[in-house]
Amino acid sequence: MVISDRLRQLREEKKLSQGDIEKRTGLLRCYISRVENGHTVPSIETLEKLARALEVPLYQLFYEGDEPPKLPNLLKRKTSEEIAWGSSGKNGIYLHKLIKCLSKASDSDRKLLLSLAQKVAGERGRRVDKAA
Repeated sequence: MVISDRLRQLREEKKLSQGDIEKRTGLLRCYISRVENGHTVPSIETLEKLARALEVPLYQLFYEGDEPPKLPNLLKRKTSEEIAWGSSGKNGIYLHKLIKCLSKASDSDRKLLLSLAQKVAGERGRRVDKAA
């Protein structure tokens, strides 16, 4: 249903005139008419005012039922912690051990290990690219 038709339907069901809505919202009657005739698309703030004036919850401007629509059964999404490598499980234990070892190493040894890890990761990436 188009929002303009729904607004008019709700207003008429409540036996309210556009003038009544004007008094309750502070919106001009000509603006209310333009909304109801589909010439103007109201903002969310205006829709909130209209819903209050019609004494209905905001969702009823978009939905004809008496109760809010049921939400679809959406797939459960992973949280950022679940997505982040090393945040839990075996990877988390491995990362914790690595951090412990690196904290005991000297600064120059950490730099050397980082350089080595970057080279290994870079070569692995190039091998994958060549295979594709």
